[in-house]
Amino acid sequence: MQVRHKAKKSLGQNFLQDDNIARKIVDSLKISEKDSVIEIGPGQGALTKHILEAGPKKLMLIEMDRNLAPALEKEYPAAEVIQQDALKFIWEDLDPEKNWKIIGNLPYNVASKLMWDIAAKSPAVNCVFMVQHEVGLRITADQGSKKYGGISAWIKSYCETQYLFKVPPTVFKPKPKVDSAVIKFYSLPNNEKPSDPEGLAGLIKYCFQYRRKQLGKILKSFVSDSLLQWMEEEGISLKDRPEALSPVQFQGLYNCIKNDFPS
Repeated sequence: MQVRHKAKKSLGQNFLQDDNIARKIVDSLKISEKDSVIEIGPGQGALTKHILEAGPKKLMLIEMDRNLAPALEKEYPAAEVIQQDALKFIWEDLDPEKNWKIIGNLPYNVASKLMWDIAAKSPAVNCVFMVQHEVGLRITADQGSKKYGGISAWIKSYCETQYLFKVPPTVFKPKPKVDSAVIKFYSLPNNEKPSDPEGLAGLIKYCFQYRRKQLGKILKSFVSDSLLQWMEEEGISLKDRPEALSPVQFQGLYNCIKNDFPS
């Protein structure tokens, strides 16, 4: 049974109305009785009921709306409801031993920031998110493509990503003007993740703010013999643009210039 509550329009939240799609999204997370699950922005509970049917060990709902949160708490007493902005949640405080998985229909205006933080800070094994279709394409884009950008390189430094399926606007109320996409993250082993997240984040943002420029111009203040040698070994040219570098190569680039790159 869904929570019946009309949310304030100021939240800009579009509620999923199609039960088959809701079930398909939850099934994508492959929840078992050993998993602890966080749902971000459950709203009226379209995904929540299917998550509980999957039988996770624990379910935590993060809902910032002060009317929806208590309604969810009443409707789903088996879940722990936290009334909070997910952007302020301390993801690194989650116990990695609890096999966390994260799911949510993310509001378009905060989806990129949320996924940027979750990928780097949470110990989640898998994540499934519904996001604006264009964002989903960027998150899952491979190096060299026009969609590949800073958020692609960053999230792929921590996770493998997968585009699952498109969701039309007709299954939401109110109906958005764009398509949505469901995407999945698979966390990489800890030894493959960046050793200096802040430094890498700074470099990725720096490079992609000049994405139309060649690396030679972007990195002219950092060119050295060791950098040129590394680029030659990696098959990278100073004439290449940022989208030519893989997530692993961004880590290698940072290691080459980190002593000179502003922190």
